[in-house]
Amino acid sequence: MTLTADAPSATTTLDALVIGAGVAGLYQVYQLRELGLNVHGYEAGGDVGGTWYWNRYPGARFDSEAYIYQYLFNEELYKGWSWSEKFPGQPEIEQWLHYVTDQLELRDDYTFNTRIQSAVFNEDTGRWLVATDTGETIDTRLLITCAGMLSAPRTDVFDGQESFGGQIVFTSRWPKEGVEVKGKSVAVIGTGATGIQVIQTIAPEVGHMKVFIRTPQYSIPMKNPKYGPVEHEWYHNRFAEIRDTVPHTFTGFEYDFEHAWADLTPEQRHEHINQIWEDGSLKLWLASFAELFSEQEASDVISQFVREKIEARLQDPELIDALVPQPGDYGFGTHRVPLERGYYEAFHQDNVEAVNVRNNPITRITSTGIELEDGSHHEVDVIVMATGFDAGTGSLTRIDLRGRGGRSLAEEWGKDIRSTMGIMIEGFPNLLNTGIPLAPSAALCNMTTCLQQQTEWITDVVKHMQSNGLQIIEPTVEGEQSWVDHHDEIANATLVPKSHSWYTGANVPGKPTGRLLSYIGGVGAYREECEKEAAAGYPRFRFS
Repeated sequence: MTLTADAPSATTTLDALVIGAGVAGLYQVYQLRELGLNVHGYEAGGDVGGTWYWNRYPGARFDSEAYIYQYLFNEELYKGWSWSEKFPGQPEIEQWLHYVTDQLELRDDYTFNTRIQSAVFNEDTGRWLVATDTGETIDTRLLITCAGMLSAPRTDVFDGQESFGGQIVFTSRWPKEGVEVKGKSVAVIGTGATGIQVIQTIAPEVGHMKVFIRTPQYSIPMKNPKYGPVEHEWYHNRFAEIRDTVPHTFTGFEYDFEHAWADLTPEQRHEHINQIWEDGSLKLWLASFAELFSEQEASDVISQFVREKIEARLQDPELIDALVPQPGDYGFGTHRVPLERGYYEAFHQDNVEAVNVRNNPITRITSTGIELEDGSHHEVDVIVMATGFDAGTGSLTRIDLRGRGGRSLAEEWGKDIRSTMGIMIEGFPNLLNTGIPLAPSAALCNMTTCLQQQTEWITDVVKHMQSNGLQIIEPTVEGEQSWVDHHDEIANATLVPKSHSWYTGANVPGKPTGRLLSYIGGVGAYREECEKEAAAGYPRFRFS
């Protein structure tokens, strides 16, 4: 159901409606409830969890250290949960979010199995009229989206998908009951962070697996020690340190850059890089040298280091050609960097086959398998699609959002993807957002760090409106442009926008490209910009 501003009366009236029951949505509902607002959340899934509800594919797990992928606003909440390992798997993460939900008594504040279909801003009332797929109509003053940076999966990817006689399963919508792959012929399309986790996990079970590889990855071997009472005490006792440090680092992780590239000799750089590599985490990407993102020499040296590490494990020239980025492809860290556990070794198994489609792409899905451009055909029983997302924008453009004058967000972002501080969009009053373009989100950001900060900023601006008797907030044209200019200046001084990836929307046909979707100035720097904006009285916005 899609509404217009003169649609029938609402069945529900709220001060604030929050979309999503993941890390951001849960905390946003909690904060607004604490302010005394009549707030309610809506979630398309059957329960809380967000990313960790939908992504239950084999091998799904953290690549942020568990003890920093946490809420830091409440010490008791933090210390009340103990992780079983450094990088836990999806079932444990989902359980943790249930723990948070129950501790904060949030379950009754949500309606599940309900998707928001449309939202129209009524300029006469200054309120949003929201329609769900269950027929409910909600009148709300504030509409807050916590719908996720990576939550709109690309599912209509290849011609002929509907003709396949076997089973097609998307990693982002993996069924709760699982998928039977034991002894079967399985194709995996996509070798990003998700595809890698699936491949290394199911390789021992499948009868035969064909992995279709278009873009090879610079992957880091994960070291994932088990945690017991000693480790729990160690990080629980660090709560204050983590709370005070993590929000101010470059990426919202606990580690940060320690050396400038120019200050070290080539030998010292290599020693530092190798030492960080042995950490078995994302530290090489996120805290080795800041120059990795902006200076070609640093990018080339670190890329070659990682390349040699991978080649030493593969040895086979054909596997190296398929699975290792070559000089001139893209630099380490300009795409999303995955962690892996035995991924490369899986291709040495007799039942795993690498199909290089870089220069021989998939043209269509047939009734029995996958056909390539050269006419070759691969018959399989199951096709696993790890084909990514419409990042940053898809979660909102798939809702019919209409602002002032009936302006369509989908149409506007179909021409130019822009926002004000990654929190609001000019022309869409009282629409506040987390995890949208031009904020640090998904790329180069520990999501719990960034989402907590964004929801807290939203809560503070709502509190400001309460204190001053204000009903409406919206960005000015000039305010939005100033943020876009600031974002672009920082992004274009780096190597990242020059790469072809979802970071710039290049994975979605027809999506505007060229602008980096995530803010790359640093999590700590972004926080400072937000604090400066509030301290100055929100000059990029106007209130009424």
